[in-house]
Amino acid sequence: MRKRWLYGHVTSVGDGDNFYLYHLPGGLRAGWGWLREVPLKHSQVRGQTISVRLCGIDAPERAHFGKPKQPYSEEALIWLRKYILHRYVYVKPLRLDQYGRVVGRVMVWTWLGWRDVGEEMLKCGLATLYEAQSGVEFDGRERIYRKREQNARRKKLGLWKDFGKKIFETPREYKTRYSSGK
Repeated sequence: MRKRWLYGHVTSVGDGDNFYLYHLPGGLRAGWGWLREVPLKHSQVRGQTISVRLCGIDAPERAHFGKPKQPYSEEALIWLRKYILHRYVYVKPLRLDQYGRVVGRVMVWTWLGWRDVGEEMLKCGLATLYEAQSGVEFDGRERIYRKREQNARRKKLGLWKDFGKKIFETPREYKTRYSSGK
């Protein structure tokens, strides 16, 4: 699963660390966007998209299943939507998670060149490193990701503004608290 990059169009962003990709096999060379029309609306491609989870990061949780939202969950969602929604991205699939989503490294073209989306979220303080017992994927970029998180924490960017305060809780701590029934 680690050998190829997928090229596609982001049709929707569901959370601060996942989105739906309409795969465009062959990319521009196959005529996508100039010979073949790219469906732009999520409703046009329902059931034809790939659910993608950004590797190596964990964004604050939105409200769902009766659980309250975490601080900065809306900011992370809005940031990710502005950064990749209706854009073309490359995804390097690393594995499937327990929900059947592709966990992958995601690259998007900006006026500064290609950018790693997970790394950019860490730089802005809108995500933390994904901490789990097993199955964490960084595509060889864990050191870089840790450095980006440390810089955001030091500068008190995004969710790190609240670090050290009673209300601060990482996405991992939030999930652990709610899975234990507290």
